[in-house]
Amino acid sequence: MSKVAQSERIHIAFIGKRNVGKSSLVNKFIGQDLVIVSETPGTTTDPVKKAMELLPFGPVVLIDTAGIDDEGELGEKRIDKTIKVISESDFAILVLDPQQNLTGYEIQLIERLKNLELPFLAVINKSELGINYELIEELKSYGINYYTVSCFTDEGIYELKEKVIRLLPTEEDLTLVGDLIKQHDVIVLVVPIDLGAPKGRLIMPQVQAIRESLDEDAIVVVAKDKELRAALSKLSDKPKLVVTDSQAIMRVTADVPDDIPLTTFSILMARYKGDLPEYVRGLKRIEELQNGDKVLIAEACSHHAQEDDIGKVKIPRWLRLHTKKNLDIDIINGHDFPSNLADYRLIVHCGGCMLTRKAMQMRIKQAKIIGIPIVNYGVAISYMHGAIPRALLPFSEAITEWDKIKK
Repeated sequence: MSKVAQSERIHIAFIGKRNVGKSSLVNKFIGQDLVIVSETPGTTTDPVKKAMELLPFGPVVLIDTAGIDDEGELGEKRIDKTIKVISESDFAILVLDPQQNLTGYEIQLIERLKNLELPFLAVINKSELGINYELIEELKSYGINYYTVSCFTDEGIYELKEKVIRLLPTEEDLTLVGDLIKQHDVIVLVVPIDLGAPKGRLIMPQVQAIRESLDEDAIVVVAKDKELRAALSKLSDKPKLVVTDSQAIMRVTADVPDDIPLTTFSILMARYKGDLPEYVRGLKRIEELQNGDKVLIAEACSHHAQEDDIGKVKIPRWLRLHTKKNLDIDIINGHDFPSNLADYRLIVHCGGCMLTRKAMQMRIKQAKIIGIPIVNYGVAISYMHGAIPRALLPFSEAITEWDKIKK
């Protein structure tokens, strides 16, 4: 993993009507003709993503989107995808036609951006054609920052990139394990190698935990669950923390003494990208489920389901065994989140390692607005296997919520 994962990069969405030059502007940012450019409206259909280093800011993902004024049945679907991209982005560039006033499409976009509290910049493209100054007055009346460029002459492109860099939001100083350990601490990472483990590599949270631990000058011990007891016996001092895969939590709990802090990679991801206290509150709903209740299991990544798949097989089985109820369970994969969340009594979400933090936070926000409890895989699995509250003990904010729901 020598490259920064897309889920860890700032996402910049290029949005606007058809044929205003969104694709041309993306190509100018990248410095190559990646996106097809045509005078024919609607050339861009599905969102096109490109990872790049926007120096001196750092790693970003540029997203070219379909025109917000697309037409027809397919056009509506493309618009839906564009709206979804906006909701999950960290910054937006609203590209405008230089010779037109703001249309209803663009005004709706501006209102959506403001409602989402998403920072954005309006860019008047094709300045070589001349600029309608009524457009500038409209932008000023809305209090919108704007910039003028020409992708044909390159006028203003360099300056625009410099301005975008200054406006981009900086990520919060979040860590997976970095704040739980210090120099010379020993951290033990339990990494089962089973059917679900990717051949020849580790999953993202495992790699990130190793790197953060090394950055803190901690001592990292990595062992399979079957070798954990032997690994612990060879340590002269107690480890500061043991982190395990959620599915091995019961085996690991039996091998780790009670005075050694223990948690799971998925619970760490809940804190890093999600909302750990909110997930803990969601546990209460598991006990309230009744026959016929609908439960949504959501995985952010798409993968070939193997035998005893965690999302498709194991969690549904554990939920039914734990609740002793006949539950109606739907399973979704990929980056699409259903619009019918109100149909469900509970959402069980994966750790979100393939989503940006913004996208994961947006999903949690959607659930909270509708009033649907949400919990992530690791928190739910640890709870149903009796490892809560122990797996939450390293996190005071989670224990506070646990104490509340147990009263």
